[in-house]
Amino acid sequence: MTLRLGILAGLLALVMASLSIGAASLWSGDFDAAWLIAVSRFPRTAAALLTGAGLALAGVIMQQSVQNRLVEPGLTGTPEAATLGLLAITLIAPGTAVIGKMSVAAASALAGTFGFLALSRFVPRQDPMLLPLVGIIYGGILGAVGLWFAWTTDLLQFVGIAMLGDFSGVMQGRYELLWIIAALSALLFLIADRITILGLGEDYARSLGLNYYQTQMLGLVIVAVTVAVVVVTVGAMPFVGLIVPNLISRWRGDNIRANLWIVALSGGALVLASDVVGRVVRYPYEIPAATIFAVFGAAVFLWLLYAPARRQHG
Repeated sequence: MTLRLGILAGLLALVMASLSIGAASLWSGDFDAAWLIAVSRFPRTAAALLTGAGLALAGVIMQQSVQNRLVEPGLTGTPEAATLGLLAITLIAPGTAVIGKMSVAAASALAGTFGFLALSRFVPRQDPMLLPLVGIIYGGILGAVGLWFAWTTDLLQFVGIAMLGDFSGVMQGRYELLWIIAALSALLFLIADRITILGLGEDYARSLGLNYYQTQMLGLVIVAVTVAVVVVTVGAMPFVGLIVPNLISRWRGDNIRANLWIVALSGGALVLASDVVGRVVRYPYEIPAATIFAVFGAAVFLWLLYAPARRQHG
């Protein structure tokens, strides 16, 4: 009970800070405070929370799917593949509705993720660092292909926006797709036990009666749609799916069903905190939340590599 109250109190403080901070003051009388919150501050706050929660949960699925704690969607080429799909539909049919662009980006992200899974079957598993390195190279190749197409079609700025998570442009009418993440998170809670068994490996999962490939496909569809929605709406956000599940696992053990809610809340809180910090460090200018989180995530990642593991429980 104390833990839950502490997390909720911290989250509430971040939400209040996010609603209060901005170039326009709520108390100056120059703007209607309720209108400013409804049109700008609340959409931005909700977008940060949904993005963080969705990417953190997507990280749990990826780590269970490949049985490697150092893997997340950002290290499997998924955002780069989603950006390629978004770039393709923008070039072929620029007038397509946002939901259509998101669908194409999700299909491309799913194809890119399956490409990584196919590669992962040839990677020796003795060293856990090899698989993330393969993912970084694979994502780099996809990103280079996207940059080449963007350069030849004069869309470099478009790709730059898609690859850098920033909430400064989020307003009412431009973030609602992110609520899809809430529905996907609810679905993940329903299949949490299957995802846990998935992490035991194919042979053991089959011996327990799990349809391994069907569960893996369902999990990867959740990951692909989540990443595509985030890329289309705010841009890619690195490290969220990597460090949040690992920090929660070190703190509370590996009981996925018990940890999912705190993984989601922690992911949302950390991304919202990054956005708030980015707004105040050089006020009234802003630093993208992805940049703030990348600095924080890199430091935590190094700590995770070298800090001694705690005794597993849960």
